[in-house]
Amino acid sequence: MQAQATAINSHVLVLNKMWMAIRVIDAKRAFSLLARDLAEVIRVDDGSYSGHDFDSWTDISQLSHRFSSEMDREHYEWVRTVRLHIAVPKVIRLLGYDRLPQQEVKLNRRNIFARDRNQCQYCGRHYPSSELSLDHVTPRSQGGDSSWSNLVCCCVGCNSKKGGRTPEQARMPLVRPPHKPRRNPVLNIRLGSDKYASWKAFLDNAYWSVELK
Repeated sequence: MQAQATAINSHVLVLNKMWMAIRVIDAKRAFSLLARDLAEVIRVDDGSYSGHDFDSWTDISQLSHRFSSEMDREHYEWVRTVRLHIAVPKVIRLLGYDRLPQQEVKLNRRNIFARDRNQCQYCGRHYPSSELSLDHVTPRSQGGDSSWSNLVCCCVGCNSKKGGRTPEQARMPLVRPPHKPRRNPVLNIRLGSDKYASWKAFLDNAYWSVELK
């Protein structure tokens, strides 16, 4: 049951009609779009793409699951219904939507932690999110603002040590200069996994921002 719940909530990249990435949704929403013929599955194989409607994707899933063929079970999440097993697609394309929403990457705690990969930008150690805080590089008491270029991930110890000083005043140099990411930093984490390798063809040279929904 846990594996089933994980599969139905796994992430699917959505392209518009013009093959441009526009958002990331969960598998449940993706299957709803496929079942209503509003989207097709895009399968990526060694740089080539093929489109499949819901029926043909179901047939491919059945054959692959039964004979453990080219659609390796380890590279897909699987959803089990009463009658069959269906592979969760990695990418789908909307058939009637050609717009590209203008989206900004939101400045929030989750995205800053993701941008900095949960690494304290002063001591360089990695921590779970519950043990991290945000630090203003230039303290607000010295005119610093809350922006991408002035907020960093920081452990509690370093935050306390730095206090209301700048890195130079505290002699605590940053691991790397903070910057505004050009796309949602959570996507960069997912792109580091083989599970989402098929997304790279649509995101590596993207000039748009994609926001997780």
